[in-house]
Amino acid sequence: MTVRDLATRLGPTLAPDPRRVVVKLFVPGEDAALVRSRAATLIDRVALLSPEETSALLGETLRRFGDRHRDLEATFLHHYDLVRHRVPVDVELGPTTRLLVGAYFSHEYAVEGAALCNPSMVAHPDQSGLLPGQLRAVISTRQIGEGHLSSIGFATVLLGPGEVLAVADRSGPLTVGPRRPTPHRRDLLAAALADEDRDNEVSATVLGSLPELFGDDDFERAIMRLPADLLARTTTHGTLEEMRRATASDYAVTFPEEVPVERRVLWPASSAESNGMEDARFVRVVDEDGTTSYRATYTAYDGRHIRSQLLVSDDLRSFEVTPLRGPGAANKGMALFPRPVGGQRLALCRSDGETIGLTSLDEQGRWRRPIPLHSPRQSWELIQVGNCGSPLETGTGWLVLTHGVGPMRRYAIGALLLDLDEPHRVIAELPGTLLTPGENEREGYVPNVVYSCGGLLHDGALWLPYGASDARIGFAHVPVSTLLEAMRPLPGGH
Repeated sequence: MTVRDLATRLGPTLAPDPRRVVVKLFVPGEDAALVRSRAATLIDRVALLSPEETSALLGETLRRFGDRHRDLEATFLHHYDLVRHRVPVDVELGPTTRLLVGAYFSHEYAVEGAALCNPSMVAHPDQSGLLPGQLRAVISTRQIGEGHLSSIGFATVLLGPGEVLAVADRSGPLTVGPRRPTPHRRDLLAAALADEDRDNEVSATVLGSLPELFGDDDFERAIMRLPADLLARTTTHGTLEEMRRATASDYAVTFPEEVPVERRVLWPASSAESNGMEDARFVRVVDEDGTTSYRATYTAYDGRHIRSQLLVSDDLRSFEVTPLRGPGAANKGMALFPRPVGGQRLALCRSDGETIGLTSLDEQGRWRRPIPLHSPRQSWELIQVGNCGSPLETGTGWLVLTHGVGPMRRYAIGALLLDLDEPHRVIAELPGTLLTPGENEREGYVPNVVYSCGGLLHDGALWLPYGASDARIGFAHVPVSTLLEAMRPLPGGH
């Protein structure tokens, strides 16, 4: 048996489902080469319809789309509110007309219309009603729609007993979690300013007048208190814009309790992630005081720049979002350790774009410059290497699943083992690959790729969800003992 045979593929897969749609704002003319909103003209046309036509059109629209979305009328009213400034001040539209205007300014978007990939896996908050040997788990997904716009979705699976894996039904209306404000941390704002080299008298004065946790009103009042001689400086405008941009990246999302996790969608809600939320790496973290939470690092993309951000949740229903700061967070692919090690919070990273590194969180909330752990060395990873999610704790070390990129940009999955107490030491590695694209997995939106953002350990085995060429998500399984026995010790570590 070769090393690549260690991972056994399981039968079920998750395929992109074009029926999984959300409702987005649609403004005619905004996508034209010469941007010219036709919103006012469209509203005028709707207002000219007779009451009978208006009522009939709205009723037909609700019958056609109502069972595909949760509380569609509320969405129509929200979209109407977003364009109501186009209504002439001397015109009063009735309730039915407002709803119909909202319908004309709405469209469906298939969140998985282009691809489904890059999963991670964590234990589900609800473990009730299971048989011995079973575990309910949540799969996070990168779902990609028209325009290559990524969002974060979820699925539920049941692991065990044995090597059995079952995927729960994902049908039903999706819900996008509404954005709500959240308190900002002064130390993270300071870290953001340090990253952007904005440590000056203006930023110091504003930070000095803010409490450790502050709201938007506190922030604006601190700016209003700036002395006139600081406001007159040429660098002040840029500093204040950077501070506003940093605080705007903090937000929270809460889903209604009755919406199951597989129908929840984390949709881009800040300018930093306006072109996508990519590759969430979820992990269940246990802090030194015993408290637990779900956390995920992900890549925010605004069309030009990428940045690492953090999701924190107690129950996978309410989430808080904050940017990650410091040199260790400078690129894609951060993955948090599931517990502190030696009193430090640690993460894997790839700040140089091609090497797996280890970074730690400093007292100012910044991720330190990483220690290199593993660089491209083997033939299947010579272009770059990275992690496949958070380290998994075993009795002999931290199991790190890796991905490597080889000839023809072919992705494969390997493994490393880090020392439990000194995780900067790599003590063993898999001499070959754990998983490579099979002949029936190499075709897709991004060909020749197997890629994961994290698995979990259950019942003595590694359970690994993986994206297959972005065309679907598959699942693999291997006993932990088999994997560890196949790894090659590295004398003394490195």
